[in-house]
Amino acid sequence: MMNGPFDRIVKNGTVVLPGGTRKLDIGIADGKIAALSESLASSEPWAGQVMDAEGCYVLPGMIDIHVHFNEPGLHDWEGFESGSASLAAGGITSYADMPLNGNPPTVTPDVLRLKQERAAQSSVVDYLFWGGLMPGKLDQLEAMSKAGVIGFKAFMSSPGGEGESRFRETDDWTLLEGMKRIAKLGGFVALHAESDSITAHLAAEAVAAGRLDARAFIASRPPIAELEAVNKALLFAEITGCPLHFVHISTVEAVEMIVRAKANGLEVTVETCPHYLYFTEEDMAEQGPVAKCAPPLRTVEQKEGLWRLIAEGKLDIIASDHSPCPPELKFGQDRSFFDVWGGISGAQSSMELILHEGWIKRGIAIDKLSALMSAGPAKRFGLYPQKGAIAIGSDADLAIIHPDHPYTLRDADLFYRHKHSPYSGKQFNCKVAATLVRGELVYVEGQGVKGGFRGRGLMSG
Repeated sequence: MMNGPFDRIVKNGTVVLPGGTRKLDIGIADGKIAALSESLASSEPWAGQVMDAEGCYVLPGMIDIHVHFNEPGLHDWEGFESGSASLAAGGITSYADMPLNGNPPTVTPDVLRLKQERAAQSSVVDYLFWGGLMPGKLDQLEAMSKAGVIGFKAFMSSPGGEGESRFRETDDWTLLEGMKRIAKLGGFVALHAESDSITAHLAAEAVAAGRLDARAFIASRPPIAELEAVNKALLFAEITGCPLHFVHISTVEAVEMIVRAKANGLEVTVETCPHYLYFTEEDMAEQGPVAKCAPPLRTVEQKEGLWRLIAEGKLDIIASDHSPCPPELKFGQDRSFFDVWGGISGAQSSMELILHEGWIKRGIAIDKLSALMSAGPAKRFGLYPQKGAIAIGSDADLAIIHPDHPYTLRDADLFYRHKHSPYSGKQFNCKVAATLVRGELVYVEGQGVKGGFRGRGLMSG
């Protein structure tokens, strides 16, 4: 334990630690947690600022490893500045930005460097980047790895988009060969797991029959499409030895399939998203395009089943899959539900939603939920315990939460470039009071996001 002086002390908070909570003071020096004590402010020398967290919980900042900020090229969809500000307002202190939706996608070192430059200029929280695995770019995997990429995203169904430069889904050979190469490079593959042959056929059938509404879209992407893709990817992982991460899994059956694969020795992690834990297919039908995502929202039985699996410790990560777009791509008149942009703007609400629904409403231990939002993502990217924990020597990335602060989310509360979200109008019973990144205050409730501080890239290479 450091004896001071400290740059900042966070005192009187209930601190969320691995395995439980304790009333502790946190001493911060040089961006790191330097001391944890029951009475630090009164017994240790200090020279900096004191924050009183009385009545609040202090959690490790969430690490959102699934966001689409759409740089370079499509920053008008979101961008690092507004995207990272929304994360700061939601208690999120680091993120991993996905390779698609930017123009061009992040599948070469040159584009990766461009993305790094843009983030360094405007991100207010720490960051790292996914690379992409797609047809025609297998020769770039080694160079991307040398540039610091360890996670490569691939689609097993069409990700949408237009033009020659769009991110494209992998065919089976590209996926198998890419996994072989990435395994040798010491990386892992993250998969959007839906069977393209199933979803494309059902979508074409619905459109041909003139069924263009939300329920037709949901029916075109049934659970079997997810299960078939997961099963194939697990087989490829067994053959190649490539570690896998499954993004935005939406069904109980897919999680259980992945859990069995883990028990059989495969290195695989599984992620779900807040929208699958809050909404159901009825909400997609009722709210319309603002709630469109793929895989689609599922039944109430699936939603409650995912919560059961979380309580049983069978998931690894919760991430937002924040996928914004301009309003005209969501809300254009007379557009088929199949044609509107499929992505939910929700990152800012992730931590509050998970604590509201999981801890306050369902009684799941707060440290278990915190691990899914912080420690799990940090471990997936090899950042733990530098990130994802409140421990001596860890980065002082902290989210201070009011546990009893009911409020209704309004569009005006959102920091996104385009202020639409399916969570607008919903009530949450907890609120982010403040967010610190490496000891620096980046957000305070009622004051907004603090200017001047810039996040740091977390990639080696």
